[in-house]
Amino acid sequence: MRQLRMAILYHRVIFQLVVVMWEERSRDEIWDLIVVGAGPAGLFCAASASGGGRKVLVLEKKRTPGRKLLISGSGRCNLTHDGDPRSFLDHYGEAGRFLRPALLGFTNRDLVAFFEERNLSMITMEGGKVFPETQKARDVLDVLLAECEAWGVEIACGKAVTSIVKSADEFLVACGDDAYRSRILVIATGGRSYPATGSAGDGYRFAEALGHAIAEVGPALAPVRIRDYPFADLAGISLPGARVSIFRGRKVKEGAGDVLFTHDGLSGPGILDLSRDIWAGDLLRVSLAGLRKKEEMERWLLARSEEEGGRNLRSVLAELAIPARLASRVLELLEIPQETKCASMTRRMRIDLADHLSGFPMIVEAVGGFDLAMVTRGGVDLMEVDPKSMESRLVPGLYFAGEVLDVDGDTGGYNLQAAFSTGFLAAERIKKRLAEMEDGR
Repeated sequence: MRQLRMAILYHRVIFQLVVVMWEERSRDEIWDLIVVGAGPAGLFCAASASGGGRKVLVLEKKRTPGRKLLISGSGRCNLTHDGDPRSFLDHYGEAGRFLRPALLGFTNRDLVAFFEERNLSMITMEGGKVFPETQKARDVLDVLLAECEAWGVEIACGKAVTSIVKSADEFLVACGDDAYRSRILVIATGGRSYPATGSAGDGYRFAEALGHAIAEVGPALAPVRIRDYPFADLAGISLPGARVSIFRGRKVKEGAGDVLFTHDGLSGPGILDLSRDIWAGDLLRVSLAGLRKKEEMERWLLARSEEEGGRNLRSVLAELAIPARLASRVLELLEIPQETKCASMTRRMRIDLADHLSGFPMIVEAVGGFDLAMVTRGGVDLMEVDPKSMESRLVPGLYFAGEVLDVDGDTGGYNLQAAFSTGFLAAERIKKRLAEMEDGR
């Protein structure tokens, strides 16, 4: 109870300080819209909501905008994914239903058209990933900044927001010694992944101060480190379309995708897309021979023994498209001599080999932290946000866009698409709200 009273007192003090700064420094100026965060969601929302004489301000804590966007896709910027827009809904876990209005209201095709209409052509590459034809994230950012400039959006960099308070029908935003007033506010600060780019979780603090609950935050689209990892010298080997199963006493999740061996564990889409559900201590079973199950694998090995008994086992395993060095290492770990002939396999050897090829067991030491994770799982509780507008159900005039929400998608452009789609949806509703405000004067 004492802690609650102290928290209430703290926020009252902050409120009074902000009000004082507002009165002293922003007595006459009021913005129609302030967007906190100059990432893709924030910039796109600001540009889309501007025009018609509306005064729009973007506040960015870093000295330049779009820092995280510039490193997306290793600097190439995997902007979105190809395919039927409705197929996107399956790539965000339970959040897909929440995102439905946003993703179908501004689709992958709409996003591609937006950039191509501004002379930045798009290309579809491996696995349906969509990139700018120039393969430069900088070109994507330049289009967004040019759009903001064309519509008169003011972008103030080096402005770290310290607090946000709702007062009557206005928001009071403090940035150190500066204070700003706004009729509408959008929090588009991103999550906590790649904190050096500015994504330090500030938006969660602002949302909490305004009364919102925050779903537990953690890394997503992150590599995993493996305990007693036996493949450190095989870093760079990739298994296309591998099945990955997560066990925590029982099987809790399964997926399939390319798996990349690193110097201390596993990465690649097959791991990244599951990482939101992986915990330290989990048992992962990774298929080394495509999607074959253990029983199928054992029957295949038995048939090879009966039909081609004189062949070297390593030669036979090459038919499964297992990289030679990996096959050799598996035999070594199972203590099967490298020159073993198929006909010389014992039943125990065959069972063990089938088991490990269909699902090699590895214990997770740790999931990569926020410095390695591409996105953040968790965030502003979706139950408290209207999916048809991105407006807070608790605070009128407050909107959210992008990764600050409890939304994280698969790798392949799905997270940037969600950022643009939620930013656009918020902007559309903000324009209507501002028009209603004007009519009500």
